[in-house]
Amino acid sequence: MKSKRGFTLIELLIVIALLGALAVGLIGAIDPFEQLKKGADTGTRDIVNQVQTAVIRYYSVKNTMPWLVALEPASTDLATDPVKTAIVNMQNAGELRTDFQTIQSTSLSKVFMTGSIANNTVVVCYQPQSKSFKNDPNTKYTKAGVLWAANPLCLGQGGTDTTCYWCIQ
Repeated sequence: MKSKRGFTLIELLIVIALLGALAVGLIGAIDPFEQLKKGADTGTRDIVNQVQTAVIRYYSVKNTMPWLVALEPASTDLATDPVKTAIVNMQNAGELRTDFQTIQSTSLSKVFMTGSIANNTVVVCYQPQSKSFKNDPNTKYTKAGVLWAANPLCLGQGGTDTTCYWCIQ
């Protein structure tokens, strides 16, 4: 009788599954709070992108920025916040889902918008919370979406300033 040496396929699959489980556990244990911040930043970045494209679509149809239009019906609560005013106007125009503000209410407080009809521009920004998003080279703007030429200390520029914003224009 000949003896065969080696591992069976089942033994190899068990070892690979155990190594995979250990790897997943290790990744989660490295810094779970940073992973949560990273997930939140990813969601906020997606909202920034949705809002910016909705503003562009709104402007192309209405020929005005959504925060410059009075709300129908008027609401004193929303009229004081241009972001909320713009969101409601874009929802009413069909550029955003009708429940967008309700679903994204916690993240919308982190989003800032500015724009100019004269220059046909819109800038939507947020301040990242996770280290990796703060180190992003595009995190180099003020809250108003202006490049911080006077402050090259944003983390994305190799500096130490954490008050820089990530913007899409």
